[in-house]
Amino acid sequence: MNKLNNAMGKAGENIAVEFLREKGFFISARNFRSSRGEIDIIAENRELVLFVEVKLRRADAGYMPREAVTADKRNRLLHAAKSFIYRSKATQNPRFDIIEIITNERQDLKDADINWIENAF
Repeated sequence: MNKLNNAMGKAGENIAVEFLREKGFFISARNFRSSRGEIDIIAENRELVLFVEVKLRRADAGYMPREAVTADKRNRLLHAAKSFIYRSKATQNPRFDIIEIITNERQDLKDADINWIENAF
């Protein structure tokens, strides 16, 4: 991944973090890593611990960002989530979400659409 893609990915994650905070979630971790995978954002409230994958794409990409979350990626997220729950002793119900950030052709994040897919898998 090149520097521009890294910067855009980080910016997309920042948008997702603010979105989740506005929805009343506390951000427990960003880029949580375990031996089997990485989770972009872990957010919590009293009832839920969310394991969130953030995907940013241009509107003209030809596919939806969620399509990049393959079965292999979901499996890695599941293993990383188990690791987080074990380490943190979280007691809330776990949920796996995807937040899609869809930009225009100029990749202008100010006008990006946010699509929150709850219970994505």
